Amino acid sequence: MLAAVPPVYGLYSSFYPVLLYTFFGTSRHISIGTFAVISLMIGSVAVREVPDFYTLPVNGSNESAILNGTIQEKRVQVAVALTTLVGIIQILLGILRFGFVAIYLTEPLVRGFTTAAAVHVVVSQLKYLLGVKTKRFSGPLSVIFSVQAVLSKITSTNIATLILGLVCLVFLYGVKDLNQRFKKKIPIPIPGEIIVVIVSTGVSYGMKLAGDYNVDVVGDIPTGLKTPAAPDFLLFSSLVTDAFAIAIVGFSMGISLAKIFALKHNYSVDSNQELIALGLCNFISSFFQTFTITCSMSRSLVQESTGGKTQVAGLLGSLLVLLVIVAIGFVFEPLPQTALAAIIMVNLLGMFKQFRDIPALWRTSKIELAIWLVTFVASVLLGLDYGLLSAITFALLTVIYRTQSPKNAVLGRIANTGLYYNIDEYEEATECEGIKIFHSNSSIYFANCDLYVSALKEKTGVNPEDLQAARKAQKKQKANCSVTCSPKRPVELFVCKDNEQAATHEILSFNKTMEDQTNGNLGEIRMEADTEDVAFLESSGSVHSIILDWTHASFIDSVGAKAIKQVIKEYAAVDIRVVIAGCNSNLLSELDQLEFFTGNLNTEMLFPTLHDAVLHCQHSPPKITS
Repeated sequence: MLAAVPPVYGLYSSFYPVLLYTFFGTSRHISIGTFAVISLMIGSVAVREVPDFYTLPVNGSNESAILNGTIQEKRVQVAVALTTLVGIIQILLGILRFGFVAIYLTEPLVRGFTTAAAVHVVVSQLKYLLGVKTKRFSGPLSVIFSVQAVLSKITSTNIATLILGLVCLVFLYGVKDLNQRFKKKIPIPIPGEIIVVIVSTGVSYGMKLAGDYNVDVVGDIPTGLKTPAAPDFLLFSSLVTDAFAIAIVGFSMGISLAKIFALKHNYSVDSNQELIALGLCNFISSFFQTFTITCSMSRSLVQESTGGKTQVAGLLGSLLVLLVIVAIGFVFEPLPQTALAAIIMVNLLGMFKQFRDIPALWRTSKIELAIWLVTFVASVLLGLDYGLLSAITFALLTVIYRTQSPKNAVLGRIANTGLYYNIDEYEEATECEGIKIFHSNSSIYFANCDLYVSALKEKTGVNPEDLQAARKAQKKQKANCSVTCSPKRPVELFVCKDNEQAATHEILSFNKTMEDQTNGNLGEIRMEADTEDVAFLESSGSVHSIILDWTHASFIDSVGAKAIKQVIKEYAAVDIRVVIAGCNSNLLSELDQLEFFTGNLNTEMLFPTLHDAVLHCQHSPPKITS
């Protein structure tokens, strides 16, 4: 009914696709069939292509005749053509290995998406539970418009429909609770759904609820199967965009639930095969007058909660649907729609329990919590198609954010070992004399290379630009001092001194003997400035080597490579050598392709481990150029 086609086509769509999925699908627990959100999307397309007042010219005049039979037939044609196109798109995407998109459907995204889908389904069932007539909505804000439409008609609620629906809700909830509490003591779960269908159908028939109380029932169910027929290919051109959106949402819904059940029951599903299986189900079944199907959330939850462990359960279910179609369909004509709405709502309670993820994610991962909430809100407000696109985009942005804001640290060595750890976190880790080891847990590319270089200078405390400025200031002071200072007074000297392990810069302090009568206050001011420069050069000048730990770097692009080359040159200008440790073979190949090793840079600056790099820097001091 949500798909704007007669109810019997829902039975067709619950038979052929389920039969096909049994042989082509990889999930053991999902049940293929109609899904409310997909049905709403199909219904919106069918109503758009064939409006309620679909007219045809009569006798060549401008007059038109409203043909109710023609409206239904045309809408069925649109739904069938749309299903064929969806099947073709899904098969092609599966062949092209488009199933890789499933890797971007992280668990928080999947759980937020399925919870939002449950909200859409529940809202779509409200009008059936209350027995009110409202306009159908789809697209962005459809949930808000649907709720608003139901609330605007709340005064026209059918009391008999509401009472029957609430009784079914309470009964089903009680049965579910009993099955859960005593599942170890009850050999077979109580089939609450079957009891509700049988009892509500009997009550509706016996009390003539449809005639005397205006309770909406399923209505006419023709007996027998339709003969195969080709869809109307002329409709394809106007349905391509809608078909693509439905194909993606259908696959996302199916793979999301499949992954949830697979994770729960410890097995895996093949996303590409799932895409092909759904495509075959839609394409082949469309020739038998079905409309688009995917994983039925409510049926899957019923099947899993009642003990179904393989697709044999789905196969048996499809055979029972076949029995209804060919023999006993008329028995269910008095079935109240409110009873079906109650069954769907109760079985979606499991999806709403996923709101419990929010406090857990708040304690463990704020970023994953943001993904869950953005997915849920976007899918509820924008619809599942635009919501899914927004959710995947946001999830990818969080990856970029994490790589742009990596954890940086200066590493120190654990005594008498070759192990190196963050000196801020481990008291036993001490820095090697004259060596700074910079660690970052991210790759280096255009989005974070500037941040990487800034963090390198900040963490190591050695900024080549500041060192250059200090040296220039010192040279200027020497020149001034040679003119103004007494020849008897020694001047400040910058001495480079080699020892066995490293080259260290030492500054000889000023002689305290000053001629106050000659220099006066000017000498005191100059003395303070000289002391500051000396202290800075002493603290920074003791570092002769910097090691870049690339153990966790997986790739580097041309922008990142240029930034690293530039910073190596800057440090070389102030006599500080930069070497790289832990560079894997793939990263090394990328550096070769980017022509990183040119000029003064060569592969001798690469070391397989941090310890190798440290030993080299300790026993091979850099050459001093200034």
